Amino acid sequence: MKVPLLDLEAQYKSIKKEIDETVLRVIGSQKFILSEEVKALEDEVAAYSGTKYASGVASGTDALILSLVALGIGRADEVITTPFTFMATAEAISIVGARPVFVDVDPETYNIDVNKVEEYLKNHNAKVHGPSSMGHGQQGKVKAIIPVHLYGQCADMTRILDIAGEYGLKVIEDTAQAIGATYRGKKAGSLGDSGCLSFFPSKNLGGFGDGGMVISDNKDLIDHVKSLRVHGSKTQYIHEELGYNSRLDSLQAAVLRVKLRYLDKWLEARRSVAAKYDSAFKGLPIRTPKVAPGNVHTYHQYTIAVKDREGLKDFLEANGIGARVYYPVPLYSQKCYASCGYDKKDYPVSEKLSDEIISLPVYPELSGEAIAYVIEKVTEFIKKGA
Repeated sequence: MKVPLLDLEAQYKSIKKEIDETVLRVIGSQKFILSEEVKALEDEVAAYSGTKYASGVASGTDALILSLVALGIGRADEVITTPFTFMATAEAISIVGARPVFVDVDPETYNIDVNKVEEYLKNHNAKVHGPSSMGHGQQGKVKAIIPVHLYGQCADMTRILDIAGEYGLKVIEDTAQAIGATYRGKKAGSLGDSGCLSFFPSKNLGGFGDGGMVISDNKDLIDHVKSLRVHGSKTQYIHEELGYNSRLDSLQAAVLRVKLRYLDKWLEARRSVAAKYDSAFKGLPIRTPKVAPGNVHTYHQYTIAVKDREGLKDFLEANGIGARVYYPVPLYSQKCYASCGYDKKDYPVSEKLSDEIISLPVYPELSGEAIAYVIEKVTEFIKKGA
């Protein structure tokens, strides 16, 4: 039996008629860049996420970059984030000229460890006394925190926001993996100064190519992002600043509008698969995903931790089951950051996780037979090694 890690063909087939009609409609209109489709998607995603405003951009990476620029973060600034995530998070910080400050992650949720955030700030930043806003009251190098809602679960946003308020920091939520997740009743991406979404095809809401979006309640921020995405221009051929070519195209927006209507149904299906895994693996030496209080997980990935990760990965692949490691090399150990002086001894949890974690198939179209097969093979391997 073959069980891929993700089956986008099955998803397409389930909504093929709507998708095909939509794509043909856009082709017929010959409006491909920042059209009514993009504006409609912005409105719909903002409403879905519980924010007032949104701006479509070319990718989730660009959403992070443009958010940082719009919040005035750049050279000589520091941004605290997690090293246990995809490269784009730190890359965006570096691209705007700031320095990523990596702090270790929580051993249960794998999200950024807020105790480590606070510890770093106590040693490096003075607290803000009284109200502060961007460019005022900031007495240290750190200007922002980027929590990543890893695998589809929100970080501890209550404490992150409290810490940000205490030190006068901006909070940019990396929501690339967590659209639809909720934290204490609020949607991911709606809690900080901005939320950054990715519509990469493998995401829970994925397009037919790259795409991203910035969401926020701050109109000035979104207006700035909308200017930055078209070469720093609010009026055609008039450029107030240097910007980017980061426009979400109409075909992607149209496809995403169709898929958005099914998103909650798909997320429930993911939770159903995860619940079956949780139940089946109970009592085995497998660390299953921990859902923190107040969170509703979206299971962009269903990630377990086991001692013989490489052995399990090879065994599953030999039996036709797709499995992948997110992420085998923490960001502080990436070659591009080799000269920055990060010491892996400062990140014991990330080091351990990078050796033990593996993600299993969890997509909505996964059949009961396929789920049972994955459970059977994982259990077989674990019991052999017990």
